[in-house]
Amino acid sequence: MPDTTGASYAAAGVDIEAGDRAVELMKEWVKKTRRPEVLGGLGGFAGLFDASALKNYERPLLASATDGVGTKVDIARQLGVYDTIGHDLVAMVMDDIVVCGAEPLFMTDYICVGKVHPERVAAIVKGIAEGCVLAGCALVGGETAEHPGLLGADDFDVAGAGTGVVEADRLLGPDRIRTGDAVIAMASSGLHSNGYSLVRHVLLNEGGLALDAHVDALGRTLGEELLEPTKIYSLDCLALMRTAEVHAFSHVTGGGLAANLARVIPDGLHAVVDRSTWTPGAIFDLVGRTGTVERLELEKTLNMGVGMIAIVPEGSADVALTALADRGVDAWVAGEITDRGEHTTGAELVGDYAA
Repeated sequence: MPDTTGASYAAAGVDIEAGDRAVELMKEWVKKTRRPEVLGGLGGFAGLFDASALKNYERPLLASATDGVGTKVDIARQLGVYDTIGHDLVAMVMDDIVVCGAEPLFMTDYICVGKVHPERVAAIVKGIAEGCVLAGCALVGGETAEHPGLLGADDFDVAGAGTGVVEADRLLGPDRIRTGDAVIAMASSGLHSNGYSLVRHVLLNEGGLALDAHVDALGRTLGEELLEPTKIYSLDCLALMRTAEVHAFSHVTGGGLAANLARVIPDGLHAVVDRSTWTPGAIFDLVGRTGTVERLELEKTLNMGVGMIAIVPEGSADVALTALADRGVDAWVAGEITDRGEHTTGAELVGDYAA
């Protein structure tokens, strides 16, 4: 006899009950990110944030950013580890926002999966919530979308958007930068969440390395290194602004150090960064050697050990370094701001990395 059972959403691959369970599992983590300005709880159609808090500002400017984690999610999928990439997501979004001097306020996330595994989704949100705590912002909502037929049952992707606020007269950027300013580098925690298409191609495809293989140079397995969460600098940058005069920040993401630093350098000025002031971590050398990747290609793809840059007056450099050290941030003077002269770009790396 022909099957007379009517079509259903579940038969098409979408499990509403699993989605509801995922929401229940994530609620406790979202609650940990709550700020006083947040109204309501998880499950509404929109997250609410009490904007009357902005009355304390004379001229509040809202800053917004959106980003994802890129193909780093595939490493998480292969290893079955889902509670770290949320840190990466928050870092990618909120460390962009703090570059202009803005305080992170709140964030929303979007998780797209081939099939809802409630515990897996909750683990992802747990990581996002933990990242929000580290950034000082609230996680006010999000969306979990199930896309059967477009994604495999274990495939997923994450993205997020965030909002921050800065007083207009405290806005950081190119207009503040002057000749002689010091370029302060803040150490990255590793690859962060950029360049993983190159890294995966070189190490896993061409190099044939296994994620569970222990790599002596790394002091741990390759998978553990590749899943190291992106450092979240937001609160460190805000604390630095309260302690020392800061002219600009630059978040070192896709495109590498020089290209991202050039984004905040005004016309007529030039940032010179001396490679000899630091030694990139072993993972960068491993990628370069395994794939015979030229240094310039590495530098325009990976952060090479520097995740955030602060540009401060020369006379404020020591105070800035002390303030960062007090917060446990490894930082050093890596260069200076000069006149542009005949240079065609806003920033360049010179010299050789320290051995």
